[in-house]
Amino acid sequence: MPATIFRKGLDLKHDVANDLARDYHSQLVEKIKESDYCWKSGRLNIYLAEDFGFCYGVDRAVDYAYQTRRRFPKQNVFLTGEIIHNPHVNSRMREAGVRFLSDKHETLNNLTPEDVVILPAFGVTTHELSQLEQVGCIIVDTTCGSVLNVWKAVRQYSVDRYTAIIHGKYHHEETRATASKALDSSNGRYLVILDKREASLVCDFILEKTSPEQFLSTFSTACSPDFNPKTDLRQVGLANQTTMLMSESLEIGDMIRQAMITRYGEKNLPKHFRAFETICSATQDRQDAVTRLLHKRDFSLAVVVGGYNSSNTRNLARICSERVKTFHIADASCLISTTEIRHHQLATAMPAHSTPAQSEMTTHDWLPAIDTLNVAITSGASTPDNIVGKVVERLSELATLD
Repeated sequence: MPATIFRKGLDLKHDVANDLARDYHSQLVEKIKESDYCWKSGRLNIYLAEDFGFCYGVDRAVDYAYQTRRRFPKQNVFLTGEIIHNPHVNSRMREAGVRFLSDKHETLNNLTPEDVVILPAFGVTTHELSQLEQVGCIIVDTTCGSVLNVWKAVRQYSVDRYTAIIHGKYHHEETRATASKALDSSNGRYLVILDKREASLVCDFILEKTSPEQFLSTFSTACSPDFNPKTDLRQVGLANQTTMLMSESLEIGDMIRQAMITRYGEKNLPKHFRAFETICSATQDRQDAVTRLLHKRDFSLAVVVGGYNSSNTRNLARICSERVKTFHIADASCLISTTEIRHHQLATAMPAHSTPAQSEMTTHDWLPAIDTLNVAITSGASTPDNIVGKVVERLSELATLD
């Protein structure tokens, strides 16, 4: 039997609304928003960015997952992997009886047509979707619309014989899914680059400064099968993992564009270079909002709340760290005491693909003992408001103790 696919919810939005409010909303955060995003307690002044937390795509994905569990109470319900990059939300999924196919003891091979599989907001690869469709199981697709826009772009690149250069993290679920869409056409090719350093290596090859062997020694695991840089880097189209840092994506695009102009001449640029802006609006809104906030006043420190494996949260921390001492924490439990905090290492100080456990560190004497403590707070697009609310409460407690 062909798979049954739900892509617009399951008509149970109102039925799960109270459950979502109970699990993820915060009355304190609502009060702070109503008070011009400012909250004061003794010497502590909290300032929230005007855009933070759950974006539309994340909210929709979690909503659909709750609807799925309600619609199919007696059937096996699976997620292909984390629905979003937030440990608390994924824990709630497990508590509701949702199983994760990414767990070691689970396997897609054991699925039956009666089973229900939720696709996460990041989407899944073409191969994974094909496997699920062959099983004939029930599929609930929560893939974010911004991600679908990226897929549309890279598919068009492949049809037109342009290699998709994707600014992203090769092991990230979204980037793997996007790369697979570049291969939907037999002409498709892709290359994933992480940062400006890797972009400069691509530019060096375009400008004939390095050999194919040198190039492939760096990118052998981040490009399509049988990738030939001599032919596959003649025509390229730019795309992004939707949660990357906008400013860096633009710089990378400019670097490759200029290399193509130098190599082939400006009048021939359209034959060799295309660019399609694929940073999602919610990611950009959160980056812009925290930038505006940090320009408004001097802050004692900034706290960024969200999962350590959340790309958009990490990038918010990068933005903040350029202006003020910044701590990226998972939740309120990281605020151990006035003298001790657990937090994620900034991206510049750690391997790009390290695991959450490897990336956490402890800092001492982190909370300044000053009369007025101004703290900027934001959170990633996968962080629910109740986690932010608990962080504000814990900060208030610690500021009183100090």
